[in-house]
Amino acid sequence: MEKLFDFIQTQYLVPQKARFANISKQATREGPMLSYNVLDRQRKEILHVEAKGTKPIQVQITPIEVQVSEAAMEETKQDLIIAKEMFEEKISKTTLFFAWREGQEIVPEEFRKKEKPLNRLFLETQVLLFGLFIVLSIFLFLITSSFLLISVVFVVIQFVIVAFSAKIIARTAQWTITEQDPYIHILEYHLPLAESEQFKEEYPKEKLVAIKEEIYKEVIQKHGEIDCQNAGSILEKHGVHCESDNLVSKKVDVYGLVKKVADAFGYKVPKIIISNTTLPNAAASGPSPSQGVVLITTGLFVHSTKTEIESVLGHEFGHLKGRDPLILSGLLSIELLFRFNILLRIAPYLFTSFLFFIYFFAVYTLIFFIAKFFEYRADLVSAIKMGKPQVLAEALEKIGFHRLLFERVPSFRVQEWLSLDPHPPIYFRVQQLKQLKDPEKIKWPLLNAIRDVISGFARSL
Repeated sequence: MEKLFDFIQTQYLVPQKARFANISKQATREGPMLSYNVLDRQRKEILHVEAKGTKPIQVQITPIEVQVSEAAMEETKQDLIIAKEMFEEKISKTTLFFAWREGQEIVPEEFRKKEKPLNRLFLETQVLLFGLFIVLSIFLFLITSSFLLISVVFVVIQFVIVAFSAKIIARTAQWTITEQDPYIHILEYHLPLAESEQFKEEYPKEKLVAIKEEIYKEVIQKHGEIDCQNAGSILEKHGVHCESDNLVSKKVDVYGLVKKVADAFGYKVPKIIISNTTLPNAAASGPSPSQGVVLITTGLFVHSTKTEIESVLGHEFGHLKGRDPLILSGLLSIELLFRFNILLRIAPYLFTSFLFFIYFFAVYTLIFFIAKFFEYRADLVSAIKMGKPQVLAEALEKIGFHRLLFERVPSFRVQEWLSLDPHPPIYFRVQQLKQLKDPEKIKWPLLNAIRDVISGFARSL
């Protein structure tokens, strides 16, 4: 707690002199206490904050001015969440992280695992898939003069890819969860704070991976579980004194979590696959709920509570319920048909000049802006089915804290709205979910999403 409050003071508050003033830290009987004032854009003090290092942390925010906007209050709360997540991210770099799956191959994890090419094609933004289609369409255009043939070929390819995307993604998984083997085991060993920096210098990433692999082989594979006694000898051999207070482990019933959400939607449990990375995330793909796949990272189980995980999974089931992968592919198909069968016939000069790039930027910006309707609809569907919009908002704050910090800059917010990403800005999603009352009264989630996304974008201008 002492290190956390030092980090918040020196690494988050002090560097932002335009936003915070009168920063002080002192020791109390209950633990460390931070005190500071929040400034508005005119550098006028508007809020006084006191945070006490108790468990849980106690925060008191007092308006200095009589009238302070709710947005300013919410942003001040988020500052502490962002700073805490930044601290945990730093600590994770000097933490030995272990995750394994009963009865399946032991896979060394990554702290910032690079996305697999196939995952980038079929999950989330699908920007690479769109880029691939553009290149292939130009190639076919050069070797054939049949616009209709090109259009039909690509529409068929798109929908075949979507139809089999769940099976393709499942093949890239490191682990598969089943009803018979529903568990993931997770362990974190936090290096003593006094020696973590020294350890970081003496043991680069390659050495840490070697230690993990040795523990996998000598402890997990032989004993089926890991604790301080079993792992201590290996850690001691590498210069780490194992203390039980720094050892955290959990056994997660992944199948049970997904089944609870599937039951709330009235669906059967889809295929569940696991990516062994500390980066917290989840995604879904497939043409329908019955033919879908849900991907979850081990980091989501570490950084999120059970109810937060359920709400995040509710969001992914919202995509399956709305058949959003099909919709996004449908938008691309409409653009292809329009481009080759109408636009290219009436204005061929567009594709022989710089206007070609302007066209593609404009049309794909529009497609992804429309896709934001469906992304936010998935938030609303999760709120309706799981009944906890505020919990989903808290999960999004943890998962997207980097973007949340950047989105404090107004110009970055506009950039996020117009980016080739189907997700609306994190600040907008968190704000909307925290304000959402009685989600079960929402009858038409898509219409609500269209209205809220357009108004949110308009407010950012």
